Amino acid sequence: MTIRVLLADDQALLRGTFRLLIDSCTDMEVVGEASDGQEAVELTRIHHPDLVLMDIRMPGTDGLTVTAAICEDPELSGTRVLVLTMFETEEYVAQALRVGASGFLGKYVTTDTLLAGIRTVAAGEALLSPGATQVLISRFLAGPRRGPLLVPVERLSDLTPRERENSAPATVPNSSSSLTRPAWCAQSRPASDFPPDHDTLLGALGGS
Repeated sequence: MTIRVLLADDQALLRGTFRLLIDSCTDMEVVGEASDGQEAVELTRIHHPDLVLMDIRMPGTDGLTVTAAICEDPELSGTRVLVLTMFETEEYVAQALRVGASGFLGKYVTTDTLLAGIRTVAAGEALLSPGATQVLISRFLAGPRRGPLLVPVERLSDLTPRERENSAPATVPNSSSSLTRPAWCAQSRPASDFPPDHDTLLGALGGS
């Protein structure tokens, strides 16, 4: 099955780079490009893509408003939104998830991470970059304490096998260390960790 992708970004150079990258894969294709929010909504309703790769800051209607419009439209229930932005702020991450985005990545990610993210979200799973995850964790820890987060050991015997399974965090091995990470956490790093080369999206564009 080919993943049909719609690009929504006001920068023509970025859209062109994303198109070349995505169209180079045998399991995905770009079906349209939108340079502003209103065009993104219109093209999504025309093409019914599997996934919209959404920038947040665009002329006119912003990407978060567009995401809400797509996710609220019952005729677009098969379309998922992956936000790709330079701005991993608490406000943007929380609002993107609140209006229905299935994923949130920073534009500093590697090309392999972006392609893997598209496949993950198109398959119906959720995806957050480490930066977005840290933002949500910080927001949670700053909020009021609502009691114990884990089931007390003495109560484990009262749980059914399924309840015990659900009480454990889902993790997958991290090949680079003996630690584990959440299954929905993307393997990306802060922009400062990457040299300005072609292994990153921004590096491919000369660091802009």
